[in-house]
Amino acid sequence: QVQLVESGGGSVQAGGSLRLSCAASGYSATYYCLGWFRQAPGKEREGVAAITSDGFAQYADSVKGRFTISYDNAKNTLYLQMDSLKDEDTAMYYCAATVVAVKCVPRSDFPLRGQGTQVTVSS
Repeated sequence: QVQLVESGGGSVQAGGSLRLSCAASGYSATYYCLGWFRQAPGKEREGVAAITSDGFAQYADSVKGRFTISYDNAKNTLYLQMDSLKDEDTAMYYCAATVVAVKCVPRSDFPLRGQGTQVTVSS
């Protein structure tokens, strides 16, 4: 059974940084695409970043230049480095993945997802 477990969320002041991690287990082959999406209270889900198994990354315009997604194949762990955080980045962040060929762009409809980790940014 595939499991995605996020960690690294927390509270930070605007302008600060956080690194989210997502440990993937239960699947021995290669994920086709992995990503992060977020959801703030009262708002729709928003795809934040996505990365293919060979390392090609794409970002939502709202985080481009501030967030960096990466995947460590040896550790089966997905990361999201978040710098220059803003109040509007406050949300629950979810790790997600798919093993089938889809358009690997920031999206919130991957079939595999974790339970989420809360990120709160205050000014």
